[in-house]
Amino acid sequence: MSKHRILRAGRAGISFMLERRTVWVSLILLAVCFIVIVVSTGMGSQPISPLNVIKALAGKAPPMEQVIVMKLRLPRVIIAVLIGAALAVAGAILQGVIRNPLASPDVIGMTEGASLGAVLFIFLFTGTVSIHWMPLFAILGAFLITGLLYVLAWKGGVSPLRLVLIGIGVSAAVKSISYMLIISGPLQLADRSLTFMAGSIYGMSWDKDVMTLLPWVAVLLPVTWLQARNVNIQALGDDVASSAGAHVQKQRLLLIGLSVALAGAAVSIGGAIAFIGLMAPHMARRLVGPSFGSLLPVSALIGAIVLLAADLVARTAFLPRDVPAGVFTAAIGAPFFLYLLYRNRNRF
Repeated sequence: MSKHRILRAGRAGISFMLERRTVWVSLILLAVCFIVIVVSTGMGSQPISPLNVIKALAGKAPPMEQVIVMKLRLPRVIIAVLIGAALAVAGAILQGVIRNPLASPDVIGMTEGASLGAVLFIFLFTGTVSIHWMPLFAILGAFLITGLLYVLAWKGGVSPLRLVLIGIGVSAAVKSISYMLIISGPLQLADRSLTFMAGSIYGMSWDKDVMTLLPWVAVLLPVTWLQARNVNIQALGDDVASSAGAHVQKQRLLLIGLSVALAGAAVSIGGAIAFIGLMAPHMARRLVGPSFGSLLPVSALIGAIVLLAADLVARTAFLPRDVPAGVFTAAIGAPFFLYLLYRNRNRF
């Protein structure tokens, strides 16, 4: 029996070859993700059983539980899924294009650039411009900082280690600018911005948050998956990719643009949630290997599960306090980053 399953879209001329293991891993992760969604939606100051959560999703729960599930908790859970998936795929793309296992949106400064764009939006346009424009400002901020990073890291080419080290410095500098804006602004906006910088998905709503982020993720994730073949070629190195007939620079620009857009859109709603883009792709490689046709969807599912679990702990472990989810992802991700740095110390 063949180990691969071929997916084709005949008229579009698009095809993917997936290992059957990838299909099974994806199905298992989908099931795990659904279970975590149900459990997370049911837990809180007023617990709701998993069966009643499912009834509420079907519109058959008691009125009070229906309101708690559908109005208060489910938007936050859906946002966690969307942000976790977007950050994980953005990190996987960066690691493939830059060919650096330490690369992720928060490590090289994309997240902080997006945060700066979002903070500027909060301070300049709150109350005058629709909140649905904030992802665009975050994406523009991420693009500007990414462009600056490449200029500073360029020295007859871009060394993977130089890119990461300069990215850490640029990230710190941009974060300091964001905090200067927060300190100098009105107290109400400063409080909102500080929560945003910590990486929180507290108080999400369907109209303001889910419907703002959903179109970006729904478009960018499939487009990114369609580019999986180009990421595989980029991961082989410039010389091999060029000899295979690839337009290396054009493809790299497109792929980095997709990564920046995904990270910027996610950060615009959830704030500076760290290290998911670093951890999820490495976990996915352990499960399905390095091929990006398999790696991207599995990374997205793992990223969603990780952020769901982090947010569940953040809002239930210290009741009645609601701790930002970014605190827990950073607590897990920072040691993981140090481990990767040690493991790859002789690589660069």
